[in-house]
Amino acid sequence: MTPKKIAAFALGPIGGAFLGLITLPIVAWLFSPDDIGRLSMMQVTISFSILLFSLGLDQAYVREFHEVENKPALLKAVFLPGFILLSLALTVLLLLPWSISGILFGIDSSWLTGLLVAAIFLSFFSRFLSLILRMQEKGLAFSMSQVLPKLLFLMVIATYLLFSVEAVFKNLMIANWLSLLAVFLVYSWNTRRDWLPALTASIDRAKQKQMIRFGLPLIGSGIAFWGLTAMDKFFLRGFSSFEELGIYSVSISFASVALVFQAVFSTVWAPIVYKWAAEGIDPDKIKNVTDYSTLAVITIWSLAGMFSWLVSFILPEQYERVQYILLAAMAYPLLYTLSEATGVGIGVQRKTNFALLAAVVALVLNAIGNWYLVPKYGAAGAAVASAVAFLAFFIVRTEASARLWQSFERGRMYVLVVVMVVLSGVVNFLPMSSVAIFFIYLVVLVSAVFLFRKQFFESFEYILSFVKSRKSVDKQIKD
Repeated sequence: MTPKKIAAFALGPIGGAFLGLITLPIVAWLFSPDDIGRLSMMQVTISFSILLFSLGLDQAYVREFHEVENKPALLKAVFLPGFILLSLALTVLLLLPWSISGILFGIDSSWLTGLLVAAIFLSFFSRFLSLILRMQEKGLAFSMSQVLPKLLFLMVIATYLLFSVEAVFKNLMIANWLSLLAVFLVYSWNTRRDWLPALTASIDRAKQKQMIRFGLPLIGSGIAFWGLTAMDKFFLRGFSSFEELGIYSVSISFASVALVFQAVFSTVWAPIVYKWAAEGIDPDKIKNVTDYSTLAVITIWSLAGMFSWLVSFILPEQYERVQYILLAAMAYPLLYTLSEATGVGIGVQRKTNFALLAAVVALVLNAIGNWYLVPKYGAAGAAVASAVAFLAFFIVRTEASARLWQSFERGRMYVLVVVMVVLSGVVNFLPMSSVAIFFIYLVVLVSAVFLFRKQFFESFEYILSFVKSRKSVDKQIKD
């Protein structure tokens, strides 16, 4: 994949993160922490539905894309099983005598339940349609499909402000639902030449069975991973309050700026590495990607620690603790991204049971951490428990890949990552000034640059040469 294509894929996460940073303070000032906590429960439910009912076949689509000639038939083969099961499951749930919205949101409303069900279907469709753009390396279309819905969400919230619409959870949920609808419509239009032929395509049953065997372990790892990312919210819901859940959700939202890096890397990395594997791979390529990814992760995390105090200037007073909690919350996107680079051998060797093992180990640690920390520390305890769990997730995936496929030097990487996770607990549990936090994270950043100085100077030279080339082009245009 060329730098130009990578830049096209990066536009979506970067634009989405920028719009999110604009939208988040507005939502925090307009809606109560309780309602933001309820919205978090909606998002957790949607993510669980996609992980469970995709049946791991979304990953099978990525794995087999370059080795299958009939792409529409491949899409149909991976989409249909999960769609049928999802439809049956939601039908049964709607027929049961309890209120889904009452359980999740503490509000008994058939209207909210209907919106939730529609949101689940829209997200499920969008998941598979997005894979088409991703695997065809249509970066610009993929990015626009991410940016436009966030822009719509911002416009709806701005409309609420302009017309003094009541700041209640129902209206917040409607705004989120409209953004999901926009995602689906944009993806549907951009991929119409791919999914329309899939409607009449014939499924290769033998190939479908092979993909199901590939995906089955991923169902378990998917559920375990969902539990890993969602358990903290349920512990806060059960052992704390919607207010703590809201504060935690805002912290997660700020930390999701790191998802820019995670989204770009994950989107680009999987197609590239499987293509390399099909062609015969040079081990040095994997080592280089791992080193550069480690430097990028520590740099992003350190900069967040140095400047987290700025968050307190844009949020209401009740969100003061967000500046500390987000440093632990960043473990999820950053360590998951790094594990995508270091754990690639699991997918290449098709040993997906080890992906399940990593998720289960992390899930158990997360449950233990939340059980002990949430009742005492609330949102901060949940964030630190999650950080420790993702450290375990990262280590298990890395070690499994190194033993199954390509071994590589891991000492420097482990030292820096462990230091960052320990710091995330220290800043949340021990009172520290913003100045002290700034200098602590500065020391870590300098240490990372020293340990990976070769990668740092190569990156610096590349950026410098890129800037010089752009200036040269601009000068030629002016002349």
